[in-house]
Amino acid sequence: MSNIYIQEPPTNGKVVLHTTVGPIDVELWSKETPKACRNFVQLCLEGYYDGTIFHRLIKGMCVQGGDPTGTGEGGQSVYGKPFRDEFHSRLRFVRRGLIAMASAGRDDNASQFFFTLGATPHLNNKHTIFGK
Repeated sequence: MSNIYIQEPPTNGKVVLHTTVGPIDVELWSKETPKACRNFVQLCLEGYYDGTIFHRLIKGMCVQGGDPTGTGEGGQSVYGKPFRDEFHSRLRFVRRGLIAMASAGRDDNASQFFFTLGATPHLNNKHTIFGK
């Protein structure tokens, strides 16, 4: 049995994304990544993601959404500016089903996020994992 799930800290919250193919339950690591979780939850509560699409798919790697323009170029955070990355030693890109902030670079997080479709270790310490 794999121990990757044992290494992950317990989650402290949940959001349900309603999509055209069914609901997606997202469990959040709000203690480890408070800024990313607050941003994501607040945007969900405000309806920011309503009607948006998953605009990017990389087979075996990720599905990306969270851009109201649908182009991959848009989005904003609840803080009025991009916010800092939040890395945690027990949150690693070791499996599918993780949700993380999509950003153009260091400390450039806004509204875009992605779900992993497999292990993506090259993304460790580049994107904030905030849920599963």
